[in-house]
Amino acid sequence: AEMATFEEQTECIVEALFSDLAGEDGSDCRSLETDSGDPVQSAGEPPTRFDPVVVASRLRQMGDQCNMDFEKVSSEALAEVLKGKMEKFGAAVDSLSRSWSNQNPELVYERVFLSVSVKLLMHVAKKVPSMVQPSQLINVINGNSQVRSYIEACGGWVRM
Repeated sequence: AEMATFEEQTECIVEALFSDLAGEDGSDCRSLETDSGDPVQSAGEPPTRFDPVVVASRLRQMGDQCNMDFEKVSSEALAEVLKGKMEKFGAAVDSLSRSWSNQNPELVYERVFLSVSVKLLMHVAKKVPSMVQPSQLINVINGNSQVRSYIEACGGWVRM
């Protein structure tokens, strides 16, 4: 099968993440948790095919592990985003990720970036859902060459 480009994969993953968030409607059921009914892979086996739903679920977990309280962080870009100015989303994620990985040197900036971007998007989606579009997260991830190189160095989205 023809492998999709990194950008196309990111798009599929973010769309899957969004449909999961949209499907919640306040109830806290996690439709993504179940991997797609394939036979369970043994730990040593690398994933064979790209499944955006599984990757979206991992991103979601990374977002859930981000315990940053956006209401208490002082960042100009973040303040704008929380008001619904999504054009500042990338700048906010980048500055939050850098300050957080500087405070916690054991954390990899690129992973922090992904976790913060997902968490912030989920946070804003709860506050101003009308302002949030999948393209914002897609552009932020695809637009960060450092994060992209990191994901590709790990073996691509499949191995995230």
